[in-house]
Amino acid sequence: YIVLVFLSIASVFAVIFAWFAIMVTGQYPRALFDFNVGVSRWWLRVAAYAFLLVTDEYPPFSLHAA
Repeated sequence: YIVLVFLSIASVFAVIFAWFAIMVTGQYPRALFDFNVGVSRWWLRVAAYAFLLVTDEYPPFSLHAA
């Protein structure tokens, strides 16, 4: 959870930066999109592991899809 808190803070700044990039270029930067999706997926994996007990496999320490 500690790592996810820091990643979530970084994700908020990435969303703000992406908003400005969208206003200037009209496109969402792919790297920022992938980072934000990765953080969201990791939150979901940790929640499924810790609270929903739907899996016995601990979430991997990566932000990309497995």
